[in-house]
Amino acid sequence: MVNLKNQFEQLCFPFTKDQDLISRLWKEIETKYTEKNRYYHNLLHLENMFRELETVKNDISDYLTVSFSVFYHDIIYNATSQSNEENSAITAESRLRELGVNESEIKIISTQIIATKQHLLSENHDLNYLLDADLSILGKDFGIYLDYTRKIRKEYSIYPDLLYKRGRKKVLKHFLELESIFKTAYFKEKYEAQAKENIATELKLL
Repeated sequence: MVNLKNQFEQLCFPFTKDQDLISRLWKEIETKYTEKNRYYHNLLHLENMFRELETVKNDISDYLTVSFSVFYHDIIYNATSQSNEENSAITAESRLRELGVNESEIKIISTQIIATKQHLLSENHDLNYLLDADLSILGKDFGIYLDYTRKIRKEYSIYPDLLYKRGRKKVLKHFLELESIFKTAYFKEKYEAQAKENIATELKLL
């Protein structure tokens, strides 16, 4: 079980001993990720990402920046917006400055968050691990994957089937056209084959 609150507090302690500030920042994260329209992009998604990253923690050179990126990468999430990642990055920058995080680290975190928009292979190894953890749901057992697709559909319930299916097919085909969905050897071996099978099956169902 991942204790997100405890994990966030541990991340903050090197920068500030102001418990009120840490509590306020955590409360915002908790509130945002439990908004009523969040069926998939919620605290369970963060827990899953941390579970995946825990297994490769020793291969990540700066676990602190990656961890902050996990907490903030979907803090702003609106199904009708094209700029969730950018807005999430702006929010992260503001909050991390309050904490007193180094500007160079804030820049790294902001870049990582924005990179979750397109999931492109990076020269930065840590970022590739973050992106793979974010997409790990794609390679889970088909039953879990199917549950994920239903939750995503609920998040986009504002759109009628015609529009949703068109957009979803585009996203799925994009993944299949990539040389590899996953960027790191570890995640590629663990999830690539199942992810491609899951996506191909979903496309047939749409």
